[in-house]
Amino acid sequence: MADYFTSFTLVAPLPDEAAQQYAFQLSTTISDAGRDDTLPDNVPQSIRDEMENWSFNTVAVSESHGIWLHSKFGGIDAVCAFIQHLLRKFTPEAIVTFEWSHDYSKPLTDAYGGGAAIITATEIKTMSTSEWLQLNAA
Repeated sequence: MADYFTSFTLVAPLPDEAAQQYAFQLSTTISDAGRDDTLPDNVPQSIRDEMENWSFNTVAVSESHGIWLHSKFGGIDAVCAFIQHLLRKFTPEAIVTFEWSHDYSKPLTDAYGGGAAIITATEIKTMSTSEWLQLNAA
């Protein structure tokens, strides 16, 4: 049997230690709730909607007050919603970008690719490499 992987890694910048603690605690709360399907009332609806896709890890980065978000198992929509929530709350003028890759443990013609995201407090734009190829192969 072979396995699909969707991997990403990025450090989302935050303005201070209090913002970092908030982000880390919120991520931990959601990760823990995923195990028993209960969320506290203070979890924003935009993040609740992505809870089933919450498959990334969050690590506090002490030297920058940022948080390192990474996964081998996807969660692109969830991490975008999480980052957007943090931008709205702490740095509405900021932009966060990241890329992801799709991979497979065996060589198949449709198993590889990736994409990128541009996230602001008001918008999330994503595009996969297959979408880009379709737009530009005419």
